[in-house]
Amino acid sequence: MSSKLKMVAILLIAVLLISCVPGDGRNNSENKAGFFWGIWHGWIAPISLIIGFFNRDIRIYEKANIGWLYDLGFYIAVISGFGGLSLSRSKKCKKK
Repeated sequence: MSSKLKMVAILLIAVLLISCVPGDGRNNSENKAGFFWGIWHGWIAPISLIIGFFNRDIRIYEKANIGWLYDLGFYIAVISGFGGLSLSRSKKCKKK
């Protein structure tokens, strides 16, 4: 894969990831975030945290949510997303 194509792919992925961050106004008291939004917000929590440094309205957790189902989705995504990184690393064999 060429370097230009890689850069375009990375840019596209970044735009997709930041398009639905918590606090962007998409969810409100009438349209609350549910289980699947919790999963999404859990996966993009590190990106939301970085964006939150520059924009005080963006948070890692959606305030307008439906309750424990959102919490469950958020928690599952955080655990599986961040824990999965350590599982995918290759372990080096110790030579004697």
